[in-house]
Amino acid sequence: MLTNHLDFRLEPQIQKLYAEHKKRSEKIDWGYHEFLPWDKAQDFRRVPWDSSQVTLPSNIITAVETALLTEVNLPWFTSHLDQTFKGPLTVVRDFVHTWTAEEDQHSNLLETYLLITRSVDPKRLHQLHKQTVESGYSPDYTTPFETMVYTTMQELATMAFYTNVAKVARKHDSELSTLLLRLSKDETLHYAFYRDVIKFHLQLEPNYCYYLGHVIRNFQMPGAVMPDFDDRMAIIAKEANYGPLEYFDQVLEVIIDYWDIENLRPIAPEAEAARVDILKYRDRMKKVRDRFYKKNK
Repeated sequence: MLTNHLDFRLEPQIQKLYAEHKKRSEKIDWGYHEFLPWDKAQDFRRVPWDSSQVTLPSNIITAVETALLTEVNLPWFTSHLDQTFKGPLTVVRDFVHTWTAEEDQHSNLLETYLLITRSVDPKRLHQLHKQTVESGYSPDYTTPFETMVYTTMQELATMAFYTNVAKVARKHDSELSTLLLRLSKDETLHYAFYRDVIKFHLQLEPNYCYYLGHVIRNFQMPGAVMPDFDDRMAIIAKEANYGPLEYFDQVLEVIIDYWDIENLRPIAPEAEAARVDILKYRDRMKKVRDRFYKKNK
């Protein structure tokens, strides 16, 4: 019988992963105040915001604002994960609590940066923030294993997003580039934990492949609840260095290779069918990617 619960037999290995995460994160512990250009701050009551004060290109502002509006939904993400991972593997819930504490700084850093640098209308940003949080978060994945697969891909995608946008932002504002790379380091550690929990499960029981397919083929970032999400992502893909092509190269292909899906051999027919579907999906996406690169040489 196929199961979509996390396997309690893996608790010792996951405990080691969590201990290693704590050790690594403590070495790079940080406060968001360290990465902000405080010398640029002005009182909005004394000096009202005006669009003439904006110095960053609109595509970079869109990317940072979109990242912020994703990060502000942390309470909803945490609530979902905490409820989903109830069960015998308490170490996973312990990690979620640590993850929450580490992620909590991200939206503070991004929002304060945008306000200090006067890159956005503060009233408009407040309304976007409020509207996004009011929209909540209703994931398609409510089982422990599928949720763990989703968080793996989401953390890797966020890591790639921050890293790629940082490269574009560097020539406009080196401090912005530095803070985005700082966020990327957090996402890297989070991704590594979730990724390896899934790897352990697939090695123990390849039939878990059955639950990979739906998540991989339907993955969408949690920020999709924010206003104008599709328009934002189109701008970011075209002008801020993260779109479908980067997603394929830096997320989809990376995770399929790491989990060694090509060489897994599940016994259950439906699990094997799911594995084959994942590889077919990867191959279709690769053909699209290759055609684009060939066309734009």
